Amino acid sequence: MTLLNDQFFDSLGSSILDTLEADTLPPACYTDEDFHHFEKAALFEHEWLCVGRAEWLENPGDFFTVTRADEPIIITKTRDGTVKALSAVCQHRAMLVAEGHGNARAFVCPYHHWTYDLDGTLVGAPAMNRTCNFDKKAASLPEIRHEIWHGFVFINLDPEAEPLTPRLSGLEEVVANYDFANLRGPRPEEATVFPWNWKVMLENNNDGYHASRLHAGPLHDFIPSGLASFPEVPEDSAGYYRLNGTLHKNAAFNATQKSVFPVFPKLTEEEQNRLLFVNLPPSLSLVVLNDTVLYLIMDPRSAQSHALTIGTLMVPEAMDDPLFELKMKMNDTAVEEIVSQDFHVDELVQQGLRSKFAPRGRYSWQEGAQRLLNVWLVERYRREWDRRRGPQKPLAAPVTRLRA
Repeated sequence: MTLLNDQFFDSLGSSILDTLEADTLPPACYTDEDFHHFEKAALFEHEWLCVGRAEWLENPGDFFTVTRADEPIIITKTRDGTVKALSAVCQHRAMLVAEGHGNARAFVCPYHHWTYDLDGTLVGAPAMNRTCNFDKKAASLPEIRHEIWHGFVFINLDPEAEPLTPRLSGLEEVVANYDFANLRGPRPEEATVFPWNWKVMLENNNDGYHASRLHAGPLHDFIPSGLASFPEVPEDSAGYYRLNGTLHKNAAFNATQKSVFPVFPKLTEEEQNRLLFVNLPPSLSLVVLNDTVLYLIMDPRSAQSHALTIGTLMVPEAMDDPLFELKMKMNDTAVEEIVSQDFHVDELVQQGLRSKFAPRGRYSWQEGAQRLLNVWLVERYRREWDRRRGPQKPLAAPVTRLRA
């Protein structure tokens, strides 16, 4: 028996109440395969999905490939320097025309050698001259919408979706001085698949509540949970953020507890005494320090697994420092210790969510980012459910709890 019914979607209303009144999402949102397929349609086939960084395409012919919502995609730079997002599916027999990343003069299907220019135009189709009514112009690789926001490349599989950038205006002031577009960093390794739901990952990365508890110790104590804050964003915002004050200026995760790479030059005094966490669900989460930006790109694979790409950005000249590798190693050692604690918790949370005793719990004020995610999610879940069930009575509005 499926859980997808009016009662289930009505129940989500309690997850978008004020943080101190709200319930967590139902455990099935993290474990149920039917819900995962529903969520794929509600989110990943209609929302803007981060696929990488623009600087991965330095020269004409540079490309990289990703899969999102089961769609194989090529991100490439054409001969005139334009970035394109294309389906990687050959329009002959559905063979993929590209894998991995690299530089190409054209995309050649290895199966029958149909050849596509860098903009997706079909330029060669051997032995098709006898085929009736074959229109080479109509057999180009389908183009997929894309946008670039501060150097991050996003695609959208829905040709009717609202543009991304205008709906991020509520974040512009808080991210402006970090200059994400001009930052650089080592190209991250291939994505790793982890055995927990993508929302568990995103929630953990934004949970101010656990920081002073799970990560207690000298690598994290200078960023206490009690200094977290969760500013509201416009109702139609495609992203949200949280701030966390620090106990000293330009704090960082390493043995010195301070930034070891050049501090971003435009930062104000206030910005140098806090950390910033920026989220563009359902695929991108940023941990913004004052000398580095850690980015996490999430790609769900099932209800209980997702692929994760983790990268680091900094001012370009930081990589010219003769001590760059040693400083990076020092940072990585600290981050790996913190991340290992998070990953252990994430795996056990996923296990707990499968339990018949898994609750719809209550939030601390230090979990305000979770409620902001719920607001983003529930609106889209309900929109998809309304589309499926057709015109009926509206879903119930959330009921405000009585405060003691």
